[in-house]
Amino acid sequence: MLKQIPMQVQLRRTAYLGGLLLGAMMAIASPSFAQEEMPMPHPSPAMEESVPGLTEPFFADVIVQGRPIFQVGSVGNLSARERAQIINRRLSSLRGQSETVDSITVQYNQAENYATLQVNNRVIMTVIQQDAEDFGVENAQVLANQWAEELNQAFDRPPLAIDVAQRLNATVRNLLQDAIGNLPSLVGALIVILLTWVLAIAVRRVAYSWAQKTEGDHSTELLISRLGYGAIWVVGWVIALGVLGLDFAALLGALGLTSVALGFSLKDVLSNYIAGVILLAVRPFRIGDQIAIGDYEGTVTEVQLRATTIKTYDGRLIYIPNQEVFSSSITNNTASPRRRTSVIVGIDYKADIDQAKAAILKALDELDLIEPSPAPEVLVQELAASTINLEIRFWVDSRRAEFLEMTSQGAQKIKEALEGANIEMPTEIYTLTFRNLPPSIQCSPPPG
Repeated sequence: MLKQIPMQVQLRRTAYLGGLLLGAMMAIASPSFAQEEMPMPHPSPAMEESVPGLTEPFFADVIVQGRPIFQVGSVGNLSARERAQIINRRLSSLRGQSETVDSITVQYNQAENYATLQVNNRVIMTVIQQDAEDFGVENAQVLANQWAEELNQAFDRPPLAIDVAQRLNATVRNLLQDAIGNLPSLVGALIVILLTWVLAIAVRRVAYSWAQKTEGDHSTELLISRLGYGAIWVVGWVIALGVLGLDFAALLGALGLTSVALGFSLKDVLSNYIAGVILLAVRPFRIGDQIAIGDYEGTVTEVQLRATTIKTYDGRLIYIPNQEVFSSSITNNTASPRRRTSVIVGIDYKADIDQAKAAILKALDELDLIEPSPAPEVLVQELAASTINLEIRFWVDSRRAEFLEMTSQGAQKIKEALEGANIEMPTEIYTLTFRNLPPSIQCSPPPG
């Protein structure tokens, strides 16, 4: 291979010089032709001695109507991609000028061994001997005739099925070429994502274990572990995008252009997440607490970043968005282990109030589940029309089941104690006085 390089360089040098001479002659004969001729810069010795294609693809597609027709190689200082772009631009201009394109003809210069593809004396491209050698063809004329025929067929409108198939084929080829070219970056980004996944899981476990030892609250433990997990993923994605060649700062700038639209569309979602973080950090309630939020009351079963789940006392699950929870008044019935309840009872006006109080307090002392401190108390609440209403206050377990059960037992004991002390608990009594009654319905006074 080392002995063949000087011969190839000589052939390419001869072809370049021939192309330049032909361009100069045509420039004198026709200025318009010279304007359309493909630029052929003088090759430098450094370019001739270098091996093309190390930083650029060896060949590039010539595209008509979105599908590749054939490929061309590099010429002088022009890479294959640059050369294909010039040809594609000229072909596109032909399609833009008219729906129908005249047949492409071949002009061959036998002395210099190169050919040009033309339409109405307008040069589309130049085919040199190096192109023929690249594709294993006898000479530039034969290759130029093949390419001209392929271009003429491409400009003819194919059937719809063939056109769709060709476009799909072109798209798949371009995707494969891009994937092969970006394969190192894709592999590197994939490795970064895998490492991020492993590290994120490890950080989540470590953060959860640390939170269990320091916080003692399941909601906060979940918050710390999830925040650590998400932070590692954010850093990992930034690094992966950098490996793919994407500028993260430019990406943020592009996102900033649409930040207003995103803000309006994601306002409710983001507000729920932010409210969830605040609720998990401030902790107005914990999992297992019995709370009342607006019209909902029940036991907290789960606190997520988006919503809080409550199980009502009749067994239903309610998902309340965190934004609504954050902006509502929250009643935490189990924030304290004890809760005060009260029972109202009415006694007769003739009854001894002190005797009634003593009987009630004695009855409550017999209930073990009533808290001894603070001690139960009996207060005169109201002097009603026919009864003296007493309010009995005592403290019980704050859990709803125990609260209702002990309130019920306390009311039962109070009734039984008052009945045992012969203290009447009359119902409401109303006295009706009639005036100016007719003599026919007036009752005579009782005798004696």
